[in-house]
Amino acid sequence: MVSQTKVELVKQLTDLVNTHSVIAIVDFESLPAQQLQTMKSKLRGQGVTVVMARKRLLARALSESKQSEIASLSEHLRGMPALLFANGNPFAVYATLQKSKSAAPARAGAIAPKDIMVPAGPTSFAPGPIISELASIGVKTKVDGGKLSITDDTTVAKEGDEISQKLAEMLKRLDIKPMEIGLNLLAAWEGGFIFKAKDLRVDEEEYMGRFITAIQYATNLSVEAVYPTAENAEMLVQKAFRNAKGLALEAPVISPDVINDIIARAYRAARSVNTDAEL
Repeated sequence: MVSQTKVELVKQLTDLVNTHSVIAIVDFESLPAQQLQTMKSKLRGQGVTVVMARKRLLARALSESKQSEIASLSEHLRGMPALLFANGNPFAVYATLQKSKSAAPARAGAIAPKDIMVPAGPTSFAPGPIISELASIGVKTKVDGGKLSITDDTTVAKEGDEISQKLAEMLKRLDIKPMEIGLNLLAAWEGGFIFKAKDLRVDEEEYMGRFITAIQYATNLSVEAVYPTAENAEMLVQKAFRNAKGLALEAPVISPDVINDIIARAYRAARSVNTDAEL
């Protein structure tokens, strides 16, 4: 017999699903309890609610919801899942969770959250058995000034690979912390669409650079096409002035704006004639 507490919890979850525009599944399996409570409190202040429950209760709440296609979100329940409820857009939710994460050492059996690279450069290791240990994970070294130096940037694990005991130990010795402690967003629902975590990963600096380049191209095109806008009006006036001044110089048309340039050009021409005459 299902307890009344579980029935009420499913109803609470279903109501939350029906009243929020973004529903996400997050995994808190590797998140320490104290940090979890701190993060939940911080997210609550940003209008984001996280509710933990057993997988079957979470799946039941999703299946009983009236939201379109949201039942499919239960396919992403794994680890120690919780439902996250927010309004806005899933990209902003993902970015918020990523910014709240902290770096941590790799542990054996963990899944690499991204490609793990050992960068080229000097180390604090003296030559010895460490050379073969590094070579066993694909890292090449050389002796430089009595210490080992890694010769090339080396990817030692791909995103999604399981980290071995040997690799975890070596990364710790190299002081490389590839793992991230925080709530891992597995999938998010919005308006009938389900986004996987990789779909929500946006490099803000890269996209800002693209926007800036697009603005520059659009501005150049509008100026060349002489298409006036509030943004390019000053540039169009400057361009028109330069063209008019150039035309006046070639004509030549005497005006206050070009008289000094005309005199200077005449002076240079006279000097040139004088120099030729002397030769």
